[in-house]
Parts: sequence; C-alpha cells; structure tokens
Amino acid sequence: MRISISHRTTYSYETPVSYALQRIRLRPSNSALQTVADWRVTVEGGRVETGYSDHHGNRVDLLSADAGTQSLSITVAGEVDTHDRAGTLGKVYGRAPLWYWRQPTALTEAGTQITALIDGLEHQANEIDTLHALSAAIIARVPYVLNQTGVETTAEQAVIQRSGVCQDHANIFVSGARKLGMPARYVSGYLYMDDRVDQEASHAWAEVHVDDLGWVGFDVSNGISPDPRYVRLAVGRDAQEAAPISGLRMGSGDEQLIVSLQVQQ
Repeated sequence: MRISISHRTTYSYETPVSYALQRIRLRPSNSALQTVADWRVTVEGGRVETGYSDHHGNRVDLLSADAGTQSLSITVAGEVDTHDRAGTLGKVYGRAPLWYWRQPTALTEAGTQITALIDGLEHQANEIDTLHALSAAIIARVPYVLNQTGVETTAEQAVIQRSGVCQDHANIFVSGARKLGMPARYVSGYLYMDDRVDQEASHAWAEVHVDDLGWVGFDVSNGISPDPRYVRLAVGRDAQEAAPISGLRMGSGDEQLIVSLQVQQ
C-alpha cells in the first residue's frame, strides 16, 4: 500500500524568540515493513542545523529558529510503501542489546496497578497469546479518552485514572510486557484511517521481541497488530524517547501550537 502523508506543525510565539532548538524524529526509515518512496522536510522561520541517527537508530533532525521570529513551521511530506507482514518487523537489531529494552523508565515503571493488571496473563499458551491478552486487558481497564492525560503522564497514572490515548496505551503495554520479562519498546508513527484524511495527531503503538519471530507490533488502542496502514517513524523505551518533536526555547510569553496532518492512500 502506498501512503501519502503531509504533516505540518506551527509554533506561534507571543513575543519574539531569542533562541529555540527543536529535535524532530519525523523521517521514516526503510525496513521489512516499509519502503520510503519520497520524503521532504521543510522549515519556515528556522533552519535544519544537522541530521543524524540516534542510539535507537531513529533518523533525527536538529532545527534552530531564526532569532527574533514569532513563528516556526515544520512540514514533513512524502510517500511510503508499506508491506503486509502481520505487524512483524523481525529479527532486526540496532546498537542496544535486548536486555536494554527490558529496563523501566520513569514513564514506564510498573507499580501495583500494572502488576495487578498482568496477573495471570503468563498462563497463556504462548507469548503471542499473552501479549494479545495484555492488550485486551489494557483497553478494558483504560478506555480511549481524549484530553485526560499529557506527555508527563506515567503508565501507572493512566491505569489509576482509567483513561488515556494511544500514547498511554503504548506506555502501559511496554510496562506490562517488561514486567512479564519481555523486551518491549514504544513506536511513534502514522496510521491511515479509512474514514478520514485529516487527523489531529500522529499515532503510537508498541513492539515486543518474541522468541523465533523478532519484533512484533501491538496497537492497544485499535486492538490489532499493525498492518499496511501503519508507517513507523521512531522507537524508544517510552513516549519521550520516540517523541516526534521535542525542544526548548528562550523568551517570554506564551506559545500556540497548531498541527495539520493528512494521511491518505
């Protein structure tokens, strides 16, 4: 499936900015699941300083804002051919050993609620069944509800308040899988939806390393493993490490964020 994506993020600042730096993970990479046909990054009100591959293998661009600007726009656009592998990336390994993906982070540390959530799941017939059972348990306990969580909400907190979005579901899944002894990671990307072109945000899911299969994806929010509608952008131990955009700025005043995203076939 060929998926066309246009994603524009605009920061409007109340007062001129003396300095701002943004780190973006918005370049998809070729893999067994996808082939990038064309991809472009355009910056208005700033420039790309450098690009590199981080310790997770993500393609990263560092952007700086023009001194005195009151608007910074980042647009990524292109086409990606996706391949149907039942959500299985396979035995693809980067710089980090598998044990690294078992280590908790501040966002994914399993507390009493996540420990209780996974109780008994290890008695499934195999690892895949266990992981699908974990996905079902999460969405039953933490239904998809907008505007109840933020970028600093931990997996444990989302379970306690019983609400969250794809970011929270992926963090919880990663936390639970690690508590079960499996290497797990957070994935950011895009999802083509049959009923709409315009979307409000990018998507997130998780991958777990399964014996004999390698990395396998699980989308808790939709209750499936990723199919050709999914485009991978970045991976990390949690949502912060795979965040599409993160950064800092120097200057007073508020800022306004406007996102425009179109994903279509």
